[in-house]
Amino acid sequence: MEQPPLPTELILTHSQRSLGSRYLDWMPQPGSHIAHEGQIYAVLERRHRYQFKANRYQLHKIALYVQTVELAEEKSLIEGRWVIGDATCRYNAHSEILRCALHPEGPCDGCSDYSPQQKA
Repeated sequence: MEQPPLPTELILTHSQRSLGSRYLDWMPQPGSHIAHEGQIYAVLERRHRYQFKANRYQLHKIALYVQTVELAEEKSLIEGRWVIGDATCRYNAHSEILRCALHPEGPCDGCSDYSPQQKA
């Protein structure tokens, strides 16, 4: 028996602000992307909410903790995958969701802490 779609609340991780609820016909995993109201978000964490009903706990709703995905303007291709920010900087995290250790919110353009990577 297939379970009907559950309400899924999208929560912006940085501000803990709810972006609203949706009924999804798929189960997003951390690392996947989801579109909501014209913006793309990366799923960082998924939490299940249960409700005690008929002498047992049943999955009641899902909370997805998400982060805004930076689009094309600040991306670099590293080892076959796209990362945000300037990958030539030694502080770049080489991640799809975190720009750098010093200024995770960015931007990279004009950053006073820019330091080129040391060649090994």
